[in-house]
Amino acid sequence: MTKPNPQTIAAWTSLVTANRVLLDDIEYALKTAGLPKLSWYDALLEIEKAGAAGIRPFDLKERLLLPQYGMSRLLDRMAKAGLVDRQDVEDDGRGQIVRLTQKGRDVRQAMWPVYAATLTRSVERHLSQDEAAELHRLLKKLARTKS
Repeated sequence: MTKPNPQTIAAWTSLVTANRVLLDDIEYALKTAGLPKLSWYDALLEIEKAGAAGIRPFDLKERLLLPQYGMSRLLDRMAKAGLVDRQDVEDDGRGQIVRLTQKGRDVRQAMWPVYAATLTRSVERHLSQDEAAELHRLLKKLARTKS
């Protein structure tokens, strides 16, 4: 059994801790502002990027890296809130297209200033632009790593 070196363990622990702290900061800011969770923002943004043609739930799931059941529940909640519209695809009995409603667009736009302010407060106040660029470079290397 290969044991990771102490630097690897320390880097992993710091990465996981920083991720949790930053996500908690963003979730708290959104909740305090009376806005939906961050996962809703991410989904609304991807649906908005798809434009008038909309997006299939499978493609959205791939972009958000969610399990199928998580995607279905998220879309159900967002549809119930009037943020998205789901329509069946005529030539595909099980397929759907998801489109953003105007309310969904408005909610996503209302969420961004809160999200952006939290990023500024939580990241930019602690890292210089050079440090942020280096962190980005290093994390991209990890994201490309395949086991």
